[in-house]
Amino acid sequence: MNWDLPTPFVIDIKVAADDIDGLGHANNAVYVSWLERCAWRHSQSLGLDLVEYRRLDRAMAVVRHEIDYLAAAYEDQELQMATWIVESDQRLKMDRRFQLIRPEDGATLLRAKTTFVCIELSSGRPKRMPPEFIEGYGRALMPPFPLEL
Repeated sequence: MNWDLPTPFVIDIKVAADDIDGLGHANNAVYVSWLERCAWRHSQSLGLDLVEYRRLDRAMAVVRHEIDYLAAAYEDQELQMATWIVESDQRLKMDRRFQLIRPEDGATLLRAKTTFVCIELSSGRPKRMPPEFIEGYGRALMPPFPLEL
């Protein structure tokens, strides 16, 4: 795959009939759900699952998505979504980049950047990242790269 950055975390996606909108391609909102799925699976792979979030009374919550929809996806297509943690202040904020590729022709269908803020689950308010987040997400933090989409 022609990934934008090295060493991506990748998930496989198959476009389902329910993903298709009235225009005959995957609905834009479905792409957002794929971003969430990819980010969540990556977090789980780093040992930061829902059980750990609850134990720590912390979570990473989305505060901003920037999405470039570059090409359409159609029913039954096999896709791959990659993510990278590209920035973290190791206090409150963390940025991920994403790239969605259709392997059959190598086309990039989407590029995105999502900003997350650490929150306290019990209050919903921003709260400093616990050491477990700094360590776990820090293991996946990329060296500095340009953040343009």
